[in-house]
Amino acid sequence: MSVALLAGAVANKPRNGGEAWVRLSWLLGLRRLGWEVLFVERLSGEVDPAARAHLEATMAEHGLGDRWALLDERGAGVAGLPRGEVDALAAEAEVLFNHSGHLPPGALGGTPRSSVYVDLDPAFTQIWDADPALAFSVAGHDRHVTVGLAVGSGECRLPSTGVDWIPTPPPVVLDRWPREPPPTGGPLRFTTVATWRSPYGELSVGGRIAGGKHREFRRVRDLPGRVEGAGFELALDIHPGDAADLDALRAAGWTVVPAAVASTAAAFSAYVRGSDAEFSVAQGAYVAARCGWFSDRTAAYLASGRPALVQDTGLSAALPVGEGLLTFADLAGAVDGARRLLADPAGHSEAAAELARTHLDSDLVLGNLLERLGLASVVS
Repeated sequence: MSVALLAGAVANKPRNGGEAWVRLSWLLGLRRLGWEVLFVERLSGEVDPAARAHLEATMAEHGLGDRWALLDERGAGVAGLPRGEVDALAAEAEVLFNHSGHLPPGALGGTPRSSVYVDLDPAFTQIWDADPALAFSVAGHDRHVTVGLAVGSGECRLPSTGVDWIPTPPPVVLDRWPREPPPTGGPLRFTTVATWRSPYGELSVGGRIAGGKHREFRRVRDLPGRVEGAGFELALDIHPGDAADLDALRAAGWTVVPAAVASTAAAFSAYVRGSDAEFSVAQGAYVAARCGWFSDRTAAYLASGRPALVQDTGLSAALPVGEGLLTFADLAGAVDGARRLLADPAGHSEAAAELARTHLDSDLVLGNLLERLGLASVVS
């Protein structure tokens, strides 16, 4: 059986079930297509027993209990498969999918036949890579993939550094997100899971500064008061220093709960399925760049039959919007989209699940990607 390695952050992002699902979707999706998979993570600091336990539990819960390895910041094995076995599998592997360049070139003792950079933060990745003053680089990989569905198109406002980016939507393993009837008995409940401030800060896009997600939320803060028959809830990671924003959100009618309600993969799944729909803004850089960024979180909502109303990043270039998946550019557009979902929640729920089945199913997404990478025929 052909081996695929996936590198990314789970232990480095404990108490974040959504991030765990980003890696799980790729691992489980590749396994469905016949690949032997191995997850490799390198810690960015000291070994935290709680973080290690989070990774171990995440892998075990999804049948990957012996398919992972955790390395310390020097590269020594600290949990999971021993470093020697990891290097042996790396030497045998057909491909390494390196999420956000998590592993630096040469980090493993063995070299997979192909190394693929998977960009999960379009705009940041391309602009940083184009800046010679930064140490950041996507070099050292054979191919480059991005969840910016419009990257490389005429609509996208990002610099070109000669990298041939392959756009792909995030995969979602449909049988892990079964469509169930939404909760009943109250107003239509829009939710999302978010971090108030981006750790990346602001970014200059086309000569203008693009702010973080918190600035985009402020632009639609009055939404709950404009839409009757709906509730709006944020599972939010917000610093105590932003108490004024938190108070303003609640005063405007938002329900705000701790992001800890989605701290594990299982808790994240339950939170999504316990919602009626998603409402979310995007990072200002995604919006300004028109890069077509599409969230794995939104993919999970759609697969579960939960329609999504999300800020427009140029998505319509690659995905059908208007039924099940709606986009907005400003407060008025958000109000209109919410009212449209309220008018036909059952129809939009069905459209959401159908969009996931026809555009986001991991069999389709990863199958197409492997074909473009020349790897579709190597599984044996």
